[in-house]
Amino acid sequence: TDEIMQQEIRPLVAVDIIEQLHRQFAILSGGRGKDGAPIITFPEFAGFSDIPDEDFLNVVTYLTSIPSLEAASIGFIIIIDRRRDKWSAVKASLTRIAGAFPGNLQLVFVLRPSRFIQRAIADIGIKLYRDDFKMKVPIIMLNSVSDLHGYIDKSQLTRELGGTLEYGHSQWIHHRTAIENFAMTVKTTAQMLQSFGTDLAETELPNDVQCTEELLFAHTDHHSKLKDELKLAVKQGATLLTCIREPVTRSANSKLSPDELENVATVERLLAQLDETEKAFDQFWTKHHLKLEQCLQLRHFEHDFREVKLILDNLMETQAGFADIGDSVTRVEHLLKEQKHLEEKGQEPLEKAQSLALHGEQLIQNNHYAVDSIRPKCVELRRICDDFTNETKKKYDILGKSLELHKQLDKANQWCEAGIYLLASQAVDKCQSQEGAETALVEIEKFLVTAKEHQLSNPKEFYNQFDMILTPEIKANAQRIVQKLEDVQEMFDKRQVSLKKLAAKQTRPVQPVAPHPESSPKRASPKITRPAARHKKEYARNTVFFHSCVLCCIVGKPYNSPPFLSFSHIINELIETERVYVEELQSIIEGYASEMDNPNLLHLIPSALQNKKEILFGNLPEIYEFHNRHVGIGSCSVIFLKEIENCIENPELLARCFLKRKEDLQIYEKYCQNKPRSEALWRQCGDSIFFQECQRKLDHKLSLDAYLLKPVQRITKYQLLLKEMLKCSKNSEGTAELEEALATMLDIIKSVNDSMHQIAITGYEGDVSELGKLLMQGSFNVWTDHKKGHNKVKDLARFKPMQRHLFLYTKMLLFCKKREENTDGHEKTASYSFKNSLKMSTVGITENVKGDNKKFEIWYNGREEVYIIQASSVELKNTWISEIRKVLTGQLEACR
Repeated sequence: TDEIMQQEIRPLVAVDIIEQLHRQFAILSGGRGKDGAPIITFPEFAGFSDIPDEDFLNVVTYLTSIPSLEAASIGFIIIIDRRRDKWSAVKASLTRIAGAFPGNLQLVFVLRPSRFIQRAIADIGIKLYRDDFKMKVPIIMLNSVSDLHGYIDKSQLTRELGGTLEYGHSQWIHHRTAIENFAMTVKTTAQMLQSFGTDLAETELPNDVQCTEELLFAHTDHHSKLKDELKLAVKQGATLLTCIREPVTRSANSKLSPDELENVATVERLLAQLDETEKAFDQFWTKHHLKLEQCLQLRHFEHDFREVKLILDNLMETQAGFADIGDSVTRVEHLLKEQKHLEEKGQEPLEKAQSLALHGEQLIQNNHYAVDSIRPKCVELRRICDDFTNETKKKYDILGKSLELHKQLDKANQWCEAGIYLLASQAVDKCQSQEGAETALVEIEKFLVTAKEHQLSNPKEFYNQFDMILTPEIKANAQRIVQKLEDVQEMFDKRQVSLKKLAAKQTRPVQPVAPHPESSPKRASPKITRPAARHKKEYARNTVFFHSCVLCCIVGKPYNSPPFLSFSHIINELIETERVYVEELQSIIEGYASEMDNPNLLHLIPSALQNKKEILFGNLPEIYEFHNRHVGIGSCSVIFLKEIENCIENPELLARCFLKRKEDLQIYEKYCQNKPRSEALWRQCGDSIFFQECQRKLDHKLSLDAYLLKPVQRITKYQLLLKEMLKCSKNSEGTAELEEALATMLDIIKSVNDSMHQIAITGYEGDVSELGKLLMQGSFNVWTDHKKGHNKVKDLARFKPMQRHLFLYTKMLLFCKKREENTDGHEKTASYSFKNSLKMSTVGITENVKGDNKKFEIWYNGREEVYIIQASSVELKNTWISEIRKVLTGQLEACR
């Protein structure tokens, strides 16, 4: 029963019973009674009693389904023509109609047999068998068609019944077949449009230009074919309408029967339905076509953006490589030419970038659906253009100052040489006379006037105005020339004093005197730097260098070491700073941490700080213990120093000092993990009297928070030192071990960095420590595709990527959302809000995604959930894929 109920119930159509209709044992001529009741005629048919019941029922059911519901509700009028037949035929007809007529009956007219005997039998029979016919409507027996005309107008009867109604059975069948075919065409066309619309709505837009163009072409071609189908259907309906109206068109006196008028209304309704379907489809297609075109525009924009961005990045990288400011006039002029060439080279890509950004703004103004994707790229393009322009201007400004400086230094050096030559060229014997001395004084005064022309009247002020652009080499050269200026000026001052004495009136004969030492051009400047002072300056330069290294490491920029550094400089710096570092750790623990347990100072400790010593200092005592481990035989620091001192003669031993402390150095990770909690506590209690009193006793110039940063700086400084050592020992013995030691320190710093991110995860209900080792972490663009998701969710996931920070553990992959918040007016701190997680034992990976070499896929449960991940670079993508592959391979081996 359920199967029968679920089957589609399709009404009968002419094609299904075409053979039975052609037999013409029952017709719907189109005539109507006076009240509009449809007339069904059963004309004379010799084998009426032989017609199978199924055929009779199908034909009668089909004929009663044609008139409108309004007409059918009035009731049908049946005319049975049996004028040439017998009473038995009349009886059989009435019996079959009474038992199987599916419609509502109003009247039954029977044209009785015309022969006298059969007519008499019919009269008797109708009286005897009326109740057997089971009809609740009157059965009117008629002797002739003239009697029928008294009930039904001639215009509603066919010629066979003495009427004037034009009826052709073949044409009627043809019209019915055509109307039903057209209705089926309309239905099929509507279904095709609906199916195509569904396909369009479910189509996932491609991620590259070529696939988008192919999709746009395929959809447009399919749309054109469907439009052709629509045109054919409309043409078919118009032709059918013309055929039905043909009698009226041929003769103005002709009128369509009610059934024909209903046929016209049916065709017009189907045409209207077709028109509405086409309009609805056109509206949907317009939106979809616009979306496809916008998608193609977006893919072109993204493709152009990647190309322009790559060129601009290369330009910025090249520009960043122009760090040299020159060490001579010739060199600076050459650098200015290179900068000019780079600026000219960058004009075309800058114009393309500006044009592309303008194009992106136009797409946004045109209500493009991917505004959130286009606007950041426009901002990025303009930012890079502005950065390049500003950096170019800055380079020109620095090089201009450098050129001015070197020109002034050259002039100053030339002035010094000319001054020395002038002093050397003044003959001593001629200067002994008053006249000779005065002449020499005039020469000196004229020469000293030229110092103002060269801005040499105040050499130190001249030197200081260029201090911002000075490199160590230029600074050394400038200091040398400034010192030379001072020496020459001092020589002139002494010469002037001597000559003024000689120019005064002399009371006694002038005696020849030996020339002053400073008059000799061969004699060096009297100011000689002592070795101790020179060593002190050298140490200061090294200290500045290392502080710069730390600063550059913090901000993430490379630092180019000055050429005067050597391996011994680095070893000396390491020895000196290691000794100071341990002393500082000891002073912090004894001067602050231990004092927190001093009952005499308990009243100075804020309530928020009490019992929180471990939060403020972390595992600093453990770090100090590591550096001061061997009690009784000297500290570990001293032992470490001796090992380093031995490395001056044996550089290959240096790396071993770090490698054998590889495990011990892991304690810095724990310290860095606690640092945010320590800083938050310090911000709350750092201005308390307790810390001020401790600082006063220790006579520290810096507050405690500066010293608590020392371990973070120290672990960073170790890897900077190793980098500099590698530069000094390139391709020499011990280089491999140095590289291994550097890699070890970088791994420790990376582990520290990853752990600092890990502790900022919020919202994860489980224990992060149970997820295994943290292998990688980083930010990505993420799209999701869930098979069971809502369509709107799919669309959002398809067009707008989510910004997610991923944490890869050996057992789990976490998806988090990065958030930055201001804490108590301080700098922004990042936190990671947990969003989703995937077990690594149930995931799969697709390494390459068509259209973008920076994308890869991670899928879950047989691609029931697919995460499309876009890295910032191909290198980063390959690194993550390599780590994920190692995890999956390890799991597979464990299963085996």
